[in-house]
Amino acid sequence: MGDRTAKRPGDHPDDGESAGSDQPTPLLRPPRLRTEDDRGATRLELFFDLAFVLVIHQLAIALKDDLGWHGVAVFSGLFVVTWWAWVTTTLYANRFDTNDVLYRVLKLAATFAVAVMAASAATAVGGDGTVVFGAGYIATRVILAGLYLRARKHISEAQVMIDLYFAATVTSAAIWAISLFTPSPITYILWGIGIAIEAMAPFAATHWGPDVPLHLEHLPERFGLFVILVLGESISAVVLGMRDTQWDWASTAVAALGFTIAASVWWMYFDIGGAEAKTEIQDDDSAVGSGRADGYIYGHLPLVLGAALLGVGIQQYVVHPVGELTAAGRWILCGGLALFILGVCAILGWSSSNWKTVIPWPAAAIPVVLVVGLVDNALPYASAIVLAVGSVLAVVTGIIRRRRSPVETTET
Repeated sequence: MGDRTAKRPGDHPDDGESAGSDQPTPLLRPPRLRTEDDRGATRLELFFDLAFVLVIHQLAIALKDDLGWHGVAVFSGLFVVTWWAWVTTTLYANRFDTNDVLYRVLKLAATFAVAVMAASAATAVGGDGTVVFGAGYIATRVILAGLYLRARKHISEAQVMIDLYFAATVTSAAIWAISLFTPSPITYILWGIGIAIEAMAPFAATHWGPDVPLHLEHLPERFGLFVILVLGESISAVVLGMRDTQWDWASTAVAALGFTIAASVWWMYFDIGGAEAKTEIQDDDSAVGSGRADGYIYGHLPLVLGAALLGVGIQQYVVHPVGELTAAGRWILCGGLALFILGVCAILGWSSSNWKTVIPWPAAAIPVVLVVGLVDNALPYASAIVLAVGSVLAVVTGIIRRRRSPVETTET
């Protein structure tokens, strides 16, 4: 892959967003590969992310109203669609973000399309929001396809890779368009097929396309921001749970335990597992060509899905601290936590190409969490204590492991 951060002719340093820049951003600027040093998330990217917060929040509300295995399946499926819309747009921006007027207008249009998805998310499956949600997702695909066409015109060395992404995006959009005229459950089967086709594009580009670099400083920052946004649902769950139970002492105590779990999850990702995985791909010049960067990307799916379920589960435990907690409510918390840890294992093992690095930490925590889910049939309060204490122990163990690891990270 070569020096992924070396300056190239025509590279723009920071799109005119850095403090003290005396060069205004050009109104129109052709896309180029973004390989410059010291690049972070832009204000436009942060604004774009806000729409996804709304989708996730609406999905969480819908899950609370359908707290069973059907609700969990719907939540998970629509979350995958939402996450994929974010990932594909982020991957384009990571390589080709120009931040000129045309790019901004298209990105803002995509933000509105995601807002449409948020407004219809609660009834996207089996309700009157199916067509609206599908139309919103199709709009994001059409905009992304247009961006890739623009990039193809100006970046000859990336045309093979762009063609693969463009073909997958257009094919998926066409399948989703057809799905809007089909009955249930064919509609949702076609949605899954469309997502699966798009999901193959990064792997295909890695194996058959030229070695087009990802910006491996910008990429982890963007994924970290998405994780933070999803974890915000856990904090929201703590707040809403205490409010809805009017400061009942048992619920307040469980809320503190739920916050401890959420804080431990944050620590496990940002200071231990995620920090090490980020370092692994940044220190490897072949991370893109070898597929390790792909593993880092895809490993985040179970991680963020687990974190999203965790928020709903925490609220259920806060509202039902001493009984009346359904089996689905119990498993939303325990399963969400187990899924999050599985995601940490995925990004660590895939990024390092050494799956032994996840044994015993954090893989050993997964069966412990699942056992709690199996035996917790009477007293949610007790299992919340076990999960909170176990999460803290996982953090402490992870810190010890990281300090003994040969991989040096910049996190404290």
